[in-house]
Amino acid sequence: MIENKSKYSQLIKSEAKRLGFISCGISKAQFLEEEAPRLENWLNKNMQGEMHYMENHFDKRLDPTKLVEDSKSVISLLLNYYPSQEQTVNSYKLSKYAYGTDYHFVIKDKLKQLLHFIQEEIGEVHGRAFVDSAPVLDKAWAAKSGLGWIGKHSNLLTQQVGSFYFIAELIIDLELEYDLPTTDHCGTCTKCIDACPTQAIVEPYVVDGSKCISYFTIELKENIPSEFKGKFDDWMFGCDVCQDVCPWNRFSKPHNEPLFNPHPDLLSMTKKDWEEITEDVFKELFQKSAVKRTKFEGLKRNINFIKD
Repeated sequence: MIENKSKYSQLIKSEAKRLGFISCGISKAQFLEEEAPRLENWLNKNMQGEMHYMENHFDKRLDPTKLVEDSKSVISLLLNYYPSQEQTVNSYKLSKYAYGTDYHFVIKDKLKQLLHFIQEEIGEVHGRAFVDSAPVLDKAWAAKSGLGWIGKHSNLLTQQVGSFYFIAELIIDLELEYDLPTTDHCGTCTKCIDACPTQAIVEPYVVDGSKCISYFTIELKENIPSEFKGKFDDWMFGCDVCQDVCPWNRFSKPHNEPLFNPHPDLLSMTKKDWEEITEDVFKELFQKSAVKRTKFEGLKRNINFIKD
């Protein structure tokens, strides 16, 4: 039986690699004891802002067996999105993860292929794929399964890789061989805390989501509070500052997923181009992009807030 667990785990990891994932780690599906008080404390301090969905399904966020009946294993996967080219210097900025096709579609497809492979090779295995789409604490699971540690900016960090990757999970009802967590390698570094334009990293490992530029430019539907005027550093969708300054990201290598490549016109657009963008150009540029979440009006609001 133990031999099987090891064999199946290796089989799954090699297929994950074939599908383009840079890492795959496995942990036991059980209640996240350490995360429970942290999440409760974060919510009690209203650091979720208007992201009220964060308050829902508290028990499901912490217990995968409530999401997938009789689940035994959480398979965590990382997919690189670091681009080979970035936007022109004189431009309003998009977070690098949003350059290409919406990652939800790209990863969901790969996860379905992986689950199908498991069922074909191993037998009757039930499970669900998760990409940001349900109450799953993906960073906590990835850290638990040894794929990295959670940095002071609250993103997952991996030695020799950095943090420019998506995290996804398969939760399945098959027992596997479980990986061990890695250690924290942030040391005394505080670059992410010092560089955050809105001081959203209120203490090491704690981000006040209601002060984050990503929250303002994507999640917040109302007007952006005027107290943050002049603090956006030209970010119109998301923000990469805490990742850009992180020393571990000097190891980032460009992805090789064609679907993450940007629309040809996107990288060369200047501030003037963005200020004059029409709804038709928006639709053309972001046809299958995560930027659609903010909608045309939302992007215009963000640009006007930075510009005025």
